[in-house]
Amino acid sequence: MNLPIRMLGTVLAMATIGASAGCGADTGTSTAAQRGTITVVATTPEVADFTRNVGGDAVRITQIIKPNVDPHDYEPTPADIQAIGAAKLVVKNGVGLEGWLDDTISSAGFTGTVVDTSQGVALRKGDPDDEETKDGDPHIWHNPRNAKTMAENIEKALVSADPGHADAYRANFQAYAAKLDKLDAENERKFATLPADDRKLVTNHDAFGYYIDRYQLQFIGSVIPSMDTSAELSATQINDLVAKIKATGTRAIFSESSLPPKAAEAIARQSGVKVVGGEDALYGDSLGPEGTPQGTYLGAEEHNTDTIVAAIGG
Repeated sequence: MNLPIRMLGTVLAMATIGASAGCGADTGTSTAAQRGTITVVATTPEVADFTRNVGGDAVRITQIIKPNVDPHDYEPTPADIQAIGAAKLVVKNGVGLEGWLDDTISSAGFTGTVVDTSQGVALRKGDPDDEETKDGDPHIWHNPRNAKTMAENIEKALVSADPGHADAYRANFQAYAAKLDKLDAENERKFATLPADDRKLVTNHDAFGYYIDRYQLQFIGSVIPSMDTSAELSATQINDLVAKIKATGTRAIFSESSLPPKAAEAIARQSGVKVVGGEDALYGDSLGPEGTPQGTYLGAEEHNTDTIVAAIGG
């Protein structure tokens, strides 16, 4: 995508200010060096959380997309551009999720390394007619095994960029990998308590494919019939989804924290099932607020599993 004219004007203005300030202008890099840290920009809440766990005190992170913001339609700000320009590493989810990133990096004059955390992940098929998902389903983090691969990619990039802290990065990754393994085992154990025929899922949009595959759930459908949140259901698709919910005995529709629940509520009324939302909404494209258990990947995924098991197993 092309950056809006107003944004490019702001970028040019910042560049002029930086040039007029001379060599004494502080972009954050010099301060980071003095503290023995490296500056990293992470695009999504998930990859930012992985980077914090692997980087520890040796890394200073700027997170671009804040909690409960839909990453599919995100537009970068001048502050984002400035942060990227000052960073040594940019860590992204990949698989087309950050369609805005390449142009932003170019505008920022970034000369560091872009870390694509999706490298090595076996991708689910995307939508060949959708620009964002044509290369695969981008919601890779919903399988904890994929999350471990993503964290390992971050570890390798940090070791390469900052070899002086290599031992710490490796130790941090090993500790975090053990927590991801525990999460995966607990998710599997919780779903094993449900009869296979009860494991039916209807969500706001098709964000949980990796999760569904990993824990052998049955995907009935989604309110937004796409991996991208910009799609809309037609009247025919709504009627078909309502009929499918009734025919399969599905018990609930799960709304998501970063999406409005109105469409899910309307379909639930027609289907005669409950909507799981509010504080119980799933974390599909985002994590919870900073400082809450759901503000971490581990906490958000545990919340999702506990919520789903309670709603469809009750």
